[in-house]
Amino acid sequence: MDQLMQVLIVDDEPYNREELKHLLSEFTQIQSVQEAESGEEAIMKTMQYQPDVIFLDVEMPKVSGMEVAKAIQELKKPPLVVFATAYPQFAAEAFRYDAVDYLLKPYDEELLKETIGRLEKKRGVKEQTNQGKERGKLAIEVEGDIHYIDLKDILYMSRIEKRTKLITKQGEFDTKMPLKELENRLLAYGFFRIHKSFLVNLEHIQRLTPWFNGAYHLQLEGSKDTLSVSRNYIKALRAKLEI
Repeated sequence: MDQLMQVLIVDDEPYNREELKHLLSEFTQIQSVQEAESGEEAIMKTMQYQPDVIFLDVEMPKVSGMEVAKAIQELKKPPLVVFATAYPQFAAEAFRYDAVDYLLKPYDEELLKETIGRLEKKRGVKEQTNQGKERGKLAIEVEGDIHYIDLKDILYMSRIEKRTKLITKQGEFDTKMPLKELENRLLAYGFFRIHKSFLVNLEHIQRLTPWFNGAYHLQLEGSKDTLSVSRNYIKALRAKLEI
């Protein structure tokens, strides 16, 4: 891997953090290491520093490692997780959170080396997937012709009666494809439902304005249209935008 890793070590015991930090200093793949001594601090620093990898203790006061893992999976770009603990009985539960590895204390240097290798491999697959998504095109049929539209050029989609309109930087396209089908295909590419009739590209959102009864108005870069955001979607939308 050409890109170096930013790491966050989460453990309530200073000695354990120091030991792991020392071991990680031997790996040229590691660029920097941050530390957190509690679950609450771990979530805050994950949002602040956006590390590539978290080495996460399980047993911590107040907020456990499992709770941290669950919370950070909701982030737009969640880091890879390696559980580092003295308790082998939590291994099965750990992999429910898509953990890359499960290390037991005291740390074995050879096993840690294998973990770093797994992280590199996992990051390589993740980057290739993201690159593929960036290059993606949406194929839609319009009056018998197939049009291939760059996803980054789509501003939003609206459903009117039995037709779906795609508003893009280049113009508008009209298709019979249901909005629900488009939502299912594009959810992993940064598109989000804001209303039963609207699906928007999160990358182009410019402004949210409170309206009434908990609803909002939304404006997109490159469009003069004002879209309604249903109050049923606003909480999830704000969480996506503000992380």
